[in-house]
Amino acid sequence: MTRFFWVRHGPTHARTMIGWSDMPADLSDKKRLSRVSAHLPKDASVISSDLSRAVATADAIENGRDRHPHNPDLREIHFGEWEMKAFDKVEDQPLIRDFWNNPGDARPPGGESWNQLSERVNRAVENLAAIHKDNDIVVVAHLGAILTQVRRALGISPVEAFSHRIDNLSVTEIHLSRGTWHASKINFHP
Repeated sequence: MTRFFWVRHGPTHARTMIGWSDMPADLSDKKRLSRVSAHLPKDASVISSDLSRAVATADAIENGRDRHPHNPDLREIHFGEWEMKAFDKVEDQPLIRDFWNNPGDARPPGGESWNQLSERVNRAVENLAAIHKDNDIVVVAHLGAILTQVRRALGISPVEAFSHRIDNLSVTEIHLSRGTWHASKINFHP
């Protein structure tokens, strides 16, 4: 069995849509970071998105684990022209409502859809699973990337996946066993 321990990066405290914008994480809660690190398997490999909020979080919880190069395919969804905008500041309200209420092919101008995000993250995860077969992997990533894997593990729709809360510095554990994905823990707080 291959176990993925998805850790959402530390908080940015932003109140806008942040996908590929490279905002730093607030990693001042050292006790919480220590609890997250202690919860993770000691022999796991650690990989993160290439965005600094994920990289810095991975660095903070690594604790001597084998570290792999950052992977841009583990990034958050690309919000395109909506980057750094609040929901109500987007001019095309029908499109943004469709994007959030019916996730699938709707995408922000210059950005990507839920389906494109899912394909990108799934491809990265399948590569990791092949390389690290029957091992533990800690992946430090973003809300959208983690939700794609919750969706896959639970066999639910994107709308149902969005109903799951994934807090900053939470751990979501997803296993791959005999070609089947399943969720062990979602949004766990060590």
